[in-house]
This record gives sequence, structure tokens and C-alpha cells, in this order.
Amino acid sequence: MKTITHPSIKLSPSLNREDYNEILRLKECCLEKEEVTLKLELDYKLTKSYNETMDQNKINEFMFYDDHTLIGYIGICQFGSEALEVNGMVHPEFRSLGVFRRLFSLVHDEWNKRESKQMLLLSNRNSASGVKFIKSTGAHYENSEYEMHLISEAREAAKTNLHFRKALNQDAKEIARQNAIYFQMNSEEESTLPEEAAKDGMDILLAECNQTVIGKVHIEVQNGVGGIYGLGVLPEFRGKGYGRDILLKAVQELREKQAQQIMLQVAVKNKNALNLYQSCGFKETSTMDYFKLTKN
Repeated sequence: MKTITHPSIKLSPSLNREDYNEILRLKECCLEKEEVTLKLELDYKLTKSYNETMDQNKINEFMFYDDHTLIGYIGICQFGSEALEVNGMVHPEFRSLGVFRRLFSLVHDEWNKRESKQMLLLSNRNSASGVKFIKSTGAHYENSEYEMHLISEAREAAKTNLHFRKALNQDAKEIARQNAIYFQMNSEEESTLPEEAAKDGMDILLAECNQTVIGKVHIEVQNGVGGIYGLGVLPEFRGKGYGRDILLKAVQELREKQAQQIMLQVAVKNKNALNLYQSCGFKETSTMDYFKLTKN
């Protein structure tokens, strides 16, 4: 274990490219020591900082340095819902020195300045130190999410005449409407511009059948890993096999983009989606637990 000699803390409303790269390096150091998943949403945050005007009065990035080297990080995410999502890490050689506790105290102060009544603290289930710290805050278990990877690819043809259309900026309201239905996100706060997201590698695809939008999916490839996000079928079109076809076509699209691995995330309690993904060859590889703090 090292000692901290020249500590400093950087607070910022958003990430820039330099921050992004430093946090990635810290993440790599942590993953070399532990088999855990860190849900930091760095690509989402960087894209958001480029495409949106950030509220300069809200601090979302908390970085702890020792002699100009990043050794601790906590980030806040808010996906158009009430709760803040908080996740972070500390360099393995600088743990048990109060780094995370110091950063979290600043996160807590920031939360107290905001109207949000709830804060969700995230930890990979395999991180004993992460779970222990979260429980020390008084947070209570809320739910869990699986990360799943495609292990055995389903070789089957689509059963519907569904096709994808790449979303345009004019589709932003429709995307926000669907997110509100599938993920209880605030449609008024959601302002994803598909053409801007595409510039940073995230393709938003609207699923259509007979010229009618029936659902959507978001796909991207980062360092050879293909991700499937935001998949959903509108309620009036469910039970007709569209969800399966959207998933299979998304996998096909990612393969065409040279994805070597394909992953997605799903709430453990979402049994219908979980069964679909399993039947298409996806297997759970890690579990992210969510713990909730609530203001009085």
C-alpha cells in the first residue's frame, strides 16, 4: 500500500477528453486486480458533454489526485429520472486511506443541494469492499441488474417483416416517449439527438413494421465490444415476436460492425426480457446491486 503525499481534488459538472482518458486508466488498474464490473457510463457522459449545455451549478464528476495521478473517482448520473446514480472506484494501492469516503462526502453534499430525494449507490456483487462501504452509509438494497454476454449465437431467421431505420434528430421526441414507457424516464428531460449520438458511435435504430414504428434499440461498438441498450417494444405490439427479432437484428448489425463480443444489461426482476435474452444465447456474467438512500 502506498501513502498519499500531495493530495488534490477536482470537481467538474462534466467530463472532458482528458478526464475520460484518466478515468479509463484508473478503471484498467482496478480491473487488473479484481474481477468486477464498473458501471461508470463514461461514454454516455462524454457524449452528453459534447451535445448538451451542462448546468455549471451541478457537480457530477469527483476526482481525487495524488501528485497529479488520478487515484479515486466517483461520478453521478441521472437518466431523466428522480434518483441520482452513483458509482466509483479507488486505485488498489491507495485503498483504506479514506479516499472514497472523502469523495463520497462531497457527493453527499452535492445531493443535499439538489431536489432529488433519492440516490442509488451501485456496486458489483463481487466487490466485498464496495458493498461494505455502501452498507455503512445506511443505504438499503433496492434491486439488481445482470450484465449478460452472448455465449451461443442463435442461428434463426426473423419471423416478422420488421426492419430498422436509423433515427434522425426529428425522431428525438419519439425516442424520449419510448424511454418513458420502457424505463420510466422523464420524457421532458430526455433530449438525445440521434444524429449527434451517432457521431460518437451510438446508433439509435427505430424498429418498423408496415411503415409503423413498433419499438427501438441502441447499439454501439467500443474496443471490439458491442453493446445493446434501450431495447423495447411498444405495448400494443407485444406478444408478436417483435422483441426477439429486434434483438436478433441488433446482434446481426453489431457483427457487421466487427464486434468481437456482444453484451447487454437487464434488470433481474424483468423476467420476460431475461428469458428472451437467455433463449437467444446470452448468459449472465456479473451482477450489479443497487442500494437506495432517501432524504427525509
